[in-house]
Amino acid sequence: MTRLWMRHETRATERRAPLVPEDAARLVARGVSVTVEESPQRAFALDDYVRAGCATAPAGSWAEAPEDAYVLGLKELPARPPALRHRHIFFGHAYKGQAGAAELLDRFTAGGGALLDLEYLTDDAGIRLATFGYWAGYMGAVLAVLHRRGALPAPLAPRGRPEWEALLRAGGGGDDVSALVIGALGRSGRGACDGLEAAGVAPVRWDVEETRVLDRAAVIRHDLLVNTVLVTRPVPPFLTPADLDAAGRRLSVVADVSCDVNSEVNVLPVYDAVTDWDRPARRLRGGDRPLDVIAVDNLPSLLPVEASLAFSAELSPWLARLGAGDGVWVRCLRTFAAARAIKEESHGR
Repeated sequence: MTRLWMRHETRATERRAPLVPEDAARLVARGVSVTVEESPQRAFALDDYVRAGCATAPAGSWAEAPEDAYVLGLKELPARPPALRHRHIFFGHAYKGQAGAAELLDRFTAGGGALLDLEYLTDDAGIRLATFGYWAGYMGAVLAVLHRRGALPAPLAPRGRPEWEALLRAGGGGDDVSALVIGALGRSGRGACDGLEAAGVAPVRWDVEETRVLDRAAVIRHDLLVNTVLVTRPVPPFLTPADLDAAGRRLSVVADVSCDVNSEVNVLPVYDAVTDWDRPARRLRGGDRPLDVIAVDNLPSLLPVEASLAFSAELSPWLARLGAGDGVWVRCLRTFAAARAIKEESHGR
């Protein structure tokens, strides 16, 4: 029997669930044992999981789960225990040199566990199989427009799509705003374009062809920039500090959906820390041409129900194939093993 243990998210602003009750019921019907931790902030009631046939456990009890359980989550793990003995499924952000990546890999080495990173759950062609990309792009664009209009609520709070679009309508029309979406053909890019159009703004769409040799002078002639590009290797930056000081800059709001700050693949090396729900926008340049960045790294949690339903629908069929030697999970394990080997080799030097 496959054992799946969905943990409580310790980040206070995280409302999403990687598995929603309806999809949990389908897994239970297929013989998967599903345990769901109590959570005071999850957008889905624990009683709904119980009715789906799931067992329950106290928040944070995953460390004592059976040895063969797969621990399912979304965002970062708490600092303890220092040694991780289970197979964990979540967005680990551990393979691109991000802050804390080495420490996380060390915890798996110490405990003998493994990371099945959801970012690397891909098909044979390398296409990701379960993402929050559409809703991340959508919310990045919505926040950018609201901020430019002086209508961005702070602190941020989760809402449904109708409520966010009501805020956009209350803030006025698109007037003559020029908005650029980089990565417009991907899932995040499509979400960003839809968010802009909901605000009455017609986006300029760039993708691979336009970024092959990027015209940074053209980037800063737009009012808004929404970056949705997923980069796996270093490329020339989309913006530099010199661009922000250029005389022709019209750009006033940058929404970085990718949030690869402090990573070796960061394409926007003009800021050094993500923003959060309390202060979603950070000023990069002041004076008579202010420029702010929005870099919230859990944007889909601002739409927790819609985002969770879509993600769970994509992920749950693959969860049913855990433990069966399925190729997608084998690839995840190989990616983890390769990252750990690179780290150990680097440490040995």
